[in-house]
Amino acid sequence: MVAPLNWGLGHATRCIPIIRGLLAENFTPVIASDGIALQLLQKEFPELETILLPDYQIEYAKKGKNFKLKMLKDSPKMLKAISKEKKIIKKLVKERDFAGIISDNRLGVYHKKVPSVFITHQLNVLSGATTWLSSKIHQSIIKKFDECWVPDVAGKPNLSGKLGHLKKHSLTLKYIGPLSRLQFQELPTVYDLMVILSGPEPQRTMLEEKLFEEVKHFDGKVLFVRGKIEAKQEQFQFLNCEVFNFMQSDALEKAFNESALVLSRSGYTTVMDLAKLQKKAFFIPTPGQFEQEYLAKRLQKQQLVPMATQDDFSIDQLKRVADFKGLRQIDYEEDYTELFRLFQRK
Repeated sequence: MVAPLNWGLGHATRCIPIIRGLLAENFTPVIASDGIALQLLQKEFPELETILLPDYQIEYAKKGKNFKLKMLKDSPKMLKAISKEKKIIKKLVKERDFAGIISDNRLGVYHKKVPSVFITHQLNVLSGATTWLSSKIHQSIIKKFDECWVPDVAGKPNLSGKLGHLKKHSLTLKYIGPLSRLQFQELPTVYDLMVILSGPEPQRTMLEEKLFEEVKHFDGKVLFVRGKIEAKQEQFQFLNCEVFNFMQSDALEKAFNESALVLSRSGYTTVMDLAKLQKKAFFIPTPGQFEQEYLAKRLQKQQLVPMATQDDFSIDQLKRVADFKGLRQIDYEEDYTELFRLFQRK
């Protein structure tokens, strides 16, 4: 079972290379999730069985400063969903012969009788003054799993910084290298700018509305991917923009490789994708989301990718990209045979 959290599209998209790896090693993946994460994986792997898990009902605050308060307010709903998914997993394990469980940030998807893995790049969960507490709680949950796979490299340079690296710990960690469903291709440039959106509402829509206004003043051809997973892929022209509601992996890979510059959130999956594709980018972190703000600031400080807050961004700031190096691929050889050894029958 492969079970990504439905929080934007990042958890689902980084599970795509894991699912491909499982298929190559002759496993039969069963996908378990909810919402747009499940819909995306159903489109990518229509031949695979899927299971609906409870919705964590994660929604961002409209104002970044209220992010923590909103998460706290929503935590009873989240805990209820985790309790429900634990019961579902217990029932499924009784009925089915699972060789293993891979959870990408779904906190209740594990079982003591089945080898269970937790995927996260957040060994430290940044939450301002309460970082020590949120990190401690998260690490105590990770301990319930047999292994924790971190999609990064153990040494330096790395992509996740202090998020994915601990000075002291008693966790069973495996650094599995950055995960991306995309491949670098040498293609002629078709778009001067690619805008790609994702993440929970209402912040996704708020940024979309702002950027539709801003790109009117951009001198060049724009590809705008809205990050809305719908039954049918829609495409329309808006001034200098070619707009898609979503793109599946093959089309997205081609679009990225044909784009000179990418404007997006600074979610970790996006950072991994852009590093793999060796792209120049500009980041607008989700307001109040400490992890995205940390990644964007860190990459700006390293002179790799410039950033701006959502309130302060204007299209003319894209000129700053010329002074930055852009993301570069971190070399790592994937060995799925070794990685999946945990799931081999004894």
